[in-house]
Formats: sequence, structure tokens, C-alpha cells
Amino acid sequence: MQQKLLLLLLFPFYCVAQIPQYYSEIDFTAGGDDLKDQLSELITVTHTTELIYTPDVWNALKQADLDPANPENVLLIYGYNDADAVVSNDRTRDKDLSCHTSSCNGLWVREHVYPRSLGDPNLEFEGPGADAHHLRAIDSQMNNSRSNREFADGSGNAAVLSNGYFYPGDEWRGDVARMVMYMYLRYLDQCEPTVVGMGTVTYSPFNDMPDIFLEWNQEDPVSPYEANRNTVLQNMQGNRNPFIDNPYLATMIWNGPVAQDTWGLLRADAFAENKIVVYPTVTTGVVYVENTTAVPVFTVYNNLGQEVQFSASQNMIDLGRNSKGIYHLMVQTGGISQSFKVILN
Repeated sequence: MQQKLLLLLLFPFYCVAQIPQYYSEIDFTAGGDDLKDQLSELITVTHTTELIYTPDVWNALKQADLDPANPENVLLIYGYNDADAVVSNDRTRDKDLSCHTSSCNGLWVREHVYPRSLGDPNLEFEGPGADAHHLRAIDSQMNNSRSNREFADGSGNAAVLSNGYFYPGDEWRGDVARMVMYMYLRYLDQCEPTVVGMGTVTYSPFNDMPDIFLEWNQEDPVSPYEANRNTVLQNMQGNRNPFIDNPYLATMIWNGPVAQDTWGLLRADAFAENKIVVYPTVTTGVVYVENTTAVPVFTVYNNLGQEVQFSASQNMIDLGRNSKGIYHLMVQTGGISQSFKVILN
């Protein structure tokens, strides 16, 4: 029994997974516009419960946006620092400190990642305006800073850029991209991505998806927190965000950088030819990486979905500065992204 348990622990996190039952009617041999239309229909017909903006959305965010490290708090989108004296950039806040008045400093409110005013027509406070898949808890002042500014590329923490656009921050850019993609498939012309994303549109054969969203989808992989949020909201609304379930679906539809195939099925040929090897997956600190086709980029998350620090060379990373536990190592190389579970003991 102990040997079987050890084998399960050592089995790579990138192992082939079944496509979830939710997608059983989707023909994944299709691509481009056909796949986009199929997913659009799926997330529309399964959206069986439309939330009421007040109070349903407040209740949804108090469940979906809980901080995995402290369920008494919510995570604040675009936030990045709880340690300084600046309130507006807080990453977390007491879940009960939501604002229901006109004076909201130090409290959190509801962010429409796809701004209501940029919808065509306006998203209002029902239908798309109350769809929790693109509504997130946010500090009130940060919400004012973002306002209805379009997203543009940047680096580091969230900020209003010199050109007046908004960069959501390295931690949140993938979340933003996948929410914008969802809103487009769910509400079509009412929520076009080119209205909220600035820059070139060179990857998409339909000229409908800005390059930055496809790049952010690949550069900032889905965290366990984001995946859990998707399930919480399915339980409330009935539908899911497909691009959280598998970021590679965006690549299949719009081309661009090769995002992670979460299921390990849609890009089976590429994974067979470029199978990255990570060992040992039970370690006191050092992990080696082999069979990378280019200089790899490493990202490591703890089991709560938080990015952690490490030191690395081209074929080795050292997690020794972290506490014992389960970690998820993301390796990106040569257009391939693979995830591995590593146990630090």
C-alpha cells in the first residue's frame, strides 16, 4: 500500500487528464471560428442562473474571491502589497469590509473587468453587468484608478500607464485575459475584446482578439485559486470559463503564443516530441529539469496558488528556502508549457 501511495505522489502533475464532462458535446477536432461558436453556445445554454447584482454578486464574491491563505479575507484584483501603509494597493482585505455607501476608502467594491460603459450597449447592472465570471473584489481606490481604462501591456505591479491605459499587474494579467475571452464568447459583439485591449491584433485570423490577451494567457498560467473560483461560480451560475479550464483553447481559436494544455490531450503530438523531464519530484530542495528545447522559464506556486521564490539555473531550481509542502512547478520552453507537482520535505 505504501509503495502504491509513493507512486501516486511521484506521478507527474502533467499526466494526461480526462476532458471534463462539461465539454462532452464539444468537437475539439474543430478549431478557429467553429470551436469558438461551440464554446459560446455551451457557456450560454449552461448559464442557467442570472445573478442579481445586489445582493447575489456580493455573496458570490465573498465565496469565489476568498484568500486561500485566510478564508476571512478576499483577494483584491490588481492588488499587490499588504505590508506597506498604502491601502489602495492591498492584495487582501477582510471579506466583511465591503462598501455599500458612497464613502468607500479602505473598503472593497466590485470591479467590472470588462467595464460596463465600454459594452455596446452598456452592460447595465443585469445580464453581463452581473455576470460574476468577470466581477472581482477590488479596493475602492484601485477601482477608481482603473475606472474604465483600456488594458495595455506593461510589467511589474498594477499601474495607470503614461499613455492613460491600465496594466493589471503581472499576477493578474492572465486572469484578466481569460475573463475578457469569456465575456466575448458569452456576450459576443456586446463585449468585443478590441474595445478593452490596446495594441496590435496580429495573431487572430479574425482580427478580434488583441495580442496582449493571448500573450497574457500564456505568460500567466491558471492558478489553483483561479481554477477553484471557476467551480464556485459554476455552482452559482451554471456555466464555466473554458479558458480557465484549458488556456490552450485560446490558442486553438486565435493562434498566438502556445498556452498550456491543461488536459494534456489537445496537444498530444507536441508533448510526445517535447516531453520535459523533472526529477526528483520528492526533494529537500533541488529539482533538475531535462529535455528543454530552449532556455526555460520557471514559475512555482504553493498549494494555495501563491507564487513563491526560488533560485534557478537553466536546468536546476532550488526550492530550499520554502517550507515543506506541495508545490506546482510550471516549465515553459520552446512554445511548450508543462506543470509538475513537487513535494518538498
